[in-house]
Amino acid sequence: MTYDFFAYIARMKYIKRWCLMHSEVEENIKEHSFDVVVISHALAVIGNAYYNKNYEVEKVLLYAKYFNDEIKGAYKDLEKLACEKLLNTLPDELKAEYVKSVLPDTATDEYKLIKCADRLSAYIKCLEELKIGNKEFAKAKTSIYKDIEKMPQEEVKYFVKNVLPSYGKTLDELE
Repeated sequence: MTYDFFAYIARMKYIKRWCLMHSEVEENIKEHSFDVVVISHALAVIGNAYYNKNYEVEKVLLYAKYFNDEIKGAYKDLEKLACEKLLNTLPDELKAEYVKSVLPDTATDEYKLIKCADRLSAYIKCLEELKIGNKEFAKAKTSIYKDIEKMPQEEVKYFVKNVLPSYGKTLDELE
């Protein structure tokens, strides 16, 4: 018997992000997932280091690895069914471990942090597109930033103030 789970995950590179907008630099959901993992990890570490939070960093990384709002939005009510179908492509001995990340507890602080990271990643994409002259992302940038400003997490505010400005720099400007 063969198990298709990992082949499905590998094919995430064929699913384009921002498919309804003209992008100068195409991004797929596999690339986006990596960005969400990096930002989620940073937010968890910032929260733990500066704000006495108690994020389980491993849980953040695990959830973020399989988090993707585009897939969830596309499935809406079918999301859980689609995830279960994907999980059924694993052998029983592995399934229980993957359930933790593919169907995470959305009420946890870790999951909420990943949602923040997803919005930050989208905002960074807007900055990058605007930087190279693509005005298609101007309205999205404004809308997404309003969402970010409403986020109550201190670590998000720290990231916006101390990390986000670097994304506007050229390679020569980075120290």
